[in-house]
Amino acid sequence: MRSTMLATIATVATAFVVTPSVNTRPASQVRAPALSMAAADGFVPDMQRRSIMNLVLLGGAAVPVLWLGGGFVYFFVPPGGGGGGAGLTAKDALGNDVLANSWIEKNPYPGRALVQGLKGDAHYLIVKEDKTLYDFAINAVCTHLGCVVPWNRAQLKYICPCHGSQYDFNGKVIRGPAPLSLALAHLNEVDGKVVLSPWPETDFRTGTPPWWK
Repeated sequence: MRSTMLATIATVATAFVVTPSVNTRPASQVRAPALSMAAADGFVPDMQRRSIMNLVLLGGAAVPVLWLGGGFVYFFVPPGGGGGGAGLTAKDALGNDVLANSWIEKNPYPGRALVQGLKGDAHYLIVKEDKTLYDFAINAVCTHLGCVVPWNRAQLKYICPCHGSQYDFNGKVIRGPAPLSLALAHLNEVDGKVVLSPWPETDFRTGTPPWWK
């Protein structure tokens, strides 16, 4: 009887024992919100830094590309002709102003010499037999490929050493491959100095509008 009562009490006590609950979710699921928040907190600054670095790299690469591209384009720009801008004083090889009287004494007829004229191009001043200057100067840049054309004193004409183009006494083309005559510029004496200015009028050698405008 006593044994039976002890067994009954043990059974009843067991029924009231609380079994601890077990969390069946994986540990990775429990820590996921914290990891996601950490990733979200670091995302925006990373993108900002990347954007800034991309802009810096792009700007650094653009400078040499533009510089090289500008030089490449400039290579295909044809040489300047006469004309353009206001009149300017001709310069000699040393960069000094050209004085008409001294120039005539140093370069008597039929010789011709170069000065720096409009747009920085080389120009010929033409001395007459009466020891005065013609009222125009001739641009020495060949109209074929831009070589400087020398004056041939023996033949009294300009002969290009690059491809054989020839121009007469006044710079009119008489033999190709140059397609056009040499450009002209007006010449005036101002306070004893030689001043060159653009020639916008008809080319008196050909009767055509000036191609160098």
